[in-house]
Amino acid sequence: MRVAIFALVTAGLTSGCVTTTIQEMREADTGIEDGESVVVLGRHHKGGQDIESGFVDCVSNNLNGGRNKLGVIREDEFVDAMFPWFEPRTAPLTTTDLPEIIGHPMLSERLGEIGVRYVVWVEGATHRTDQGGSLACSAGPTGAACFGFLSWEDDSSYEAAVWDIKQGAQVGRVSSDAVGTSFMPAVIVPVPFIARVQNTACSTLADQLKRFITNDS
Repeated sequence: MRVAIFALVTAGLTSGCVTTTIQEMREADTGIEDGESVVVLGRHHKGGQDIESGFVDCVSNNLNGGRNKLGVIREDEFVDAMFPWFEPRTAPLTTTDLPEIIGHPMLSERLGEIGVRYVVWVEGATHRTDQGGSLACSAGPTGAACFGFLSWEDDSSYEAAVWDIKQGAQVGRVSSDAVGTSFMPAVIVPVPFIARVQNTACSTLADQLKRFITNDS
């Protein structure tokens, strides 16, 4: 088993500062051949902590684009093709439920037919962790004006478990934690500087997943 940790800090003139920590735990060798695809799934059940559909789509889009892009089957297409195993009422709630479902003979055969080599199960969420300051606006004869300063911190924390259908086992985990501070000063007109923490967590997680699956260190 091999564990790797990476850190990245990004900032822009019109955005807040974002610090990203990426961790990788490898349990087996990986690789992918022509004609093999990856599917990214998330928990979508009523009740409990479900992942945002937009985040799953974001990771899929990033895996399927840019340098060393991978073949990706969209989550909705995969759910339709695997009916009824991954419908909300029957889909796994956690990674511990995956082995039994993926190991089902009919399911394994169907996965091979549609060319899925890796199932990537993503869990996590974005939360507001801190905020402060104040902002006051008023309207007068000459127009409206705002004065003050607001700041807030968001934390996007996501982890992806990677399952290799050929090996019939989990081959590792990749996680991305992005923390960013946004702020909004106002001297007559509010000017927001937004930290895109969820977008950063998505892109860094997808980039690391590419390297993990292709075994490109």
